[in-house]
Parts: sequence; C-alpha cells; structure tokens
Amino acid sequence: MSGNKSVEKQARASEKRRLRNKSVRSLVKTEIVKTQKLIKTGDLEPAKEATITTVSALDKATQKGVIHPNNAARRKSRLSKKLNALSQVQTKKESA
Repeated sequence: MSGNKSVEKQARASEKRRLRNKSVRSLVKTEIVKTQKLIKTGDLEPAKEATITTVSALDKATQKGVIHPNNAARRKSRLSKKLNALSQVQTKKESA
C-alpha cells in the first residue's frame, strides 16, 4: 500500500463499506434461497409471503447501493415467474 495519507484513508473506508455491504448481500442471498425452496415444495401461501419478504430485502439493498437496480429487478422477475408458474399449477389442480 502506498504511503500516501489519502490512499490509506480510502483503503480504510473501502474496508468498512465492504464489511457493511457483506451482511446485506448475505441476507438477500439467504432470503432468495429460502423463497426458492418454498416454491419448490409447492406451498403457495408461504411462498407468497417469502417472496414479499425477499422483494423487500432486494429493494432495501438497492436503496443502500449494495446491489445494482438491474440486478435486483432481474432477481425479482425470476422469483415472480417461478411463483406465477406454481400458482398456475395449483389453480389447474384445484379445477381438475
């Protein structure tokens, strides 16, 4: 590392931000995995609730600047598609 004071300060600040963002990223990933598991099991109501929680976590991470808005939008879209597919399967089972 350089002996320059501003470089050293920037390195300290970057490390603080990295540690702060790490917990947010981890939380988002955990929520996504939980939601995907619930969707896979076929429980519609718990999956809907988990999806709402996950979308909220993604929005908060975006707002804090931890993840890019397009990244959050892509993940929300993929979860919604899976949830909608499950919803349609449940509807077909009930009507049959």
